[in-house]
Amino acid sequence: MGLYLTALLQGLCFAGIAFGIYISMKIFNIPDITTDGSYTLGGVVTGVMLTSHQPGWFIMLAVIGAGAAAGALTGIIHTKLKINALLAGILVMTALYSVNLTILGRSNMPLLNLPTLFSALNILTDPNQNSLIILAVFVAALTLIIGYLLKTDFGIAMRATGSSEQMIRALGVNTDRMKIIGLAIANALTALSGYLIAQFQGFADISMGIGVVIIGLGSVIIAETIINWLRITSVWLSLVLVLAGAAIFQWVLAFTLDIGVNPNMLKVATSVFVLIIVGLPRLTSRNA
Repeated sequence: MGLYLTALLQGLCFAGIAFGIYISMKIFNIPDITTDGSYTLGGVVTGVMLTSHQPGWFIMLAVIGAGAAAGALTGIIHTKLKINALLAGILVMTALYSVNLTILGRSNMPLLNLPTLFSALNILTDPNQNSLIILAVFVAALTLIIGYLLKTDFGIAMRATGSSEQMIRALGVNTDRMKIIGLAIANALTALSGYLIAQFQGFADISMGIGVVIIGLGSVIIAETIINWLRITSVWLSLVLVLAGAAIFQWVLAFTLDIGVNPNMLKVATSVFVLIIVGLPRLTSRNA
């Protein structure tokens, strides 16, 4: 049971990535690979500032600002230099590896015995249950903020930019600015996941972001499959399903380990699982 509780905690930590991918890919239709770099950026900024004994609120603001800057840079390269969004993300992700290594100063930084978000409140004696309460409150607040943003006029303009760029441009909306801000928000959320995971696992690592985009993508695909099956149009319910998708994704990986699959094959299992999620609805509709 402890394995599945840990998976749930990791799923809540990865909620930021899931929301970030949801904004970049489902709202703006932009395949943003910056995710791998901005996730690590959030982790290394957290690690360096924790070891410098900076206040928790200041660390969170710094992580959000760093992630937003990375996303905005991708947006500027894509919109102003007219470079393909995928290539723009790859360029920024590649550059962020050197930036992250420079910030961290080494390949790995332990964060044990340092005050973290999870040790700020001791509501329950069990560390995992205590972390669950803290994460649940944190992610609930994050979900409410994103949901409120997407329901505002600005959020509607963001969603319209992804749905019909020419129409919203004809109404006087600067779509380039919308894309830049949207990618900044998406990567700020991704960096928040790095902020949470670094504190949860007790270390920051320069390679922690490799392949992490598949986690967010898998979470969003799970949510999208359910949304399409149930024909859901509510923004709030969609965000809840994206959050649930992040937890389900981690539970599936936990189940894979629980049944005895070699941990070295976990990435293969992850890829197969995402492939099944993507392919099954299409195969089902084709047979129908």
